[in-house]
Amino acid sequence: MTDSRPNSKVARVIEEYDLSGMGEQLEVAWTGEYGERTSLRDLADEFNRAVLEAAIRDADGPIAETDLESLYRTLTDDDVSGADRMRKRRELESTGVDVERVESDFVTHQAVHTYLTEYRDAELPDRSEDVAERKAELLERLQGRTVAVANSTVDRLVENGDITDRSYDVVVDVRVVCGDCGSDYSAGELFRQGGCDCAGP
Repeated sequence: MTDSRPNSKVARVIEEYDLSGMGEQLEVAWTGEYGERTSLRDLADEFNRAVLEAAIRDADGPIAETDLESLYRTLTDDDVSGADRMRKRRELESTGVDVERVESDFVTHQAVHTYLTEYRDAELPDRSEDVAERKAELLERLQGRTVAVANSTVDRLVENGDITDRSYDVVVDVRVVCGDCGSDYSAGELFRQGGCDCAGP
């Protein structure tokens, strides 16, 4: 059966560098299926770093995550001097990496957008009506995380004898007070009800 999907540089590069799962990863991050959305520019950088890493791996050159980040920035950042870029290119080429090919396989954020929308038929969810709900949920998740970190810290300090051994309860409650009427709300409650319902000034 003939594949009727349009040609896509991103799809081609995924196949050539054996980046299995990358297409789904890009889609999930762009649509925000499991949290906050990732911008197309950040996705393009993430994709290009994966391409660079795959090329180095194929040349049997191990590289740490921090080195990869620095290397990618050297090859792509406009603020990097030409001499530094050339030196890094030669270092890579000495390990067997075809730098010219790798750089030609880097993609733009427009290419990522085309791949997601035309090749994978991905669509952004309509979130125009539930912004307040999403922000309330995000804040509540952050509060929950803060409680977990604080509880863990308290337990560790007790175990080390740095604070007295008592039964402690951690409470994180973000409150918002209306400056017009003085009403006090939890942040989530205020977001969900559309603000304070007082008459205002």
